[in-house]
Amino acid sequence: MSGIYCCQCGESVDARLTTGEEIYPHRKDLKALPFWKHDDCGNYVGCHHKTKTPIKPLGVIPTHEIRGWRKTIHTKLDPIWQSGRMSRKGIYSYLSRHLGFEYHTAKLRTVEECEKVYELVLHLDDALDF
Repeated sequence: MSGIYCCQCGESVDARLTTGEEIYPHRKDLKALPFWKHDDCGNYVGCHHKTKTPIKPLGVIPTHEIRGWRKTIHTKLDPIWQSGRMSRKGIYSYLSRHLGFEYHTAKLRTVEECEKVYELVLHLDDALDF
């Protein structure tokens, strides 16, 4: 697939469709899942495998560091909507307003964006505790 933005390369790239068997060889539960991999840098992104477009990329191809930030963000963000304190849509709208672009974790391109989102989520979490 051409045209997937790669965070490490800083441009849209050609990526190769592969499976979790290659990406996560130690994870049998991910073996059959589709991933797009950019062979030049080795980074990859998962797919919307449970939808009508099962090989559509989840977002941009992150670096290892950005992937870690995304997980960290979700450890703070998910409990907010899972607890019912705010809807997931509401959280994403809040983040979009404060960021100036439509928020989705899989579309974060830089560590700086990730850090800003993390701070916003922490602030939101604190504000909801009052």
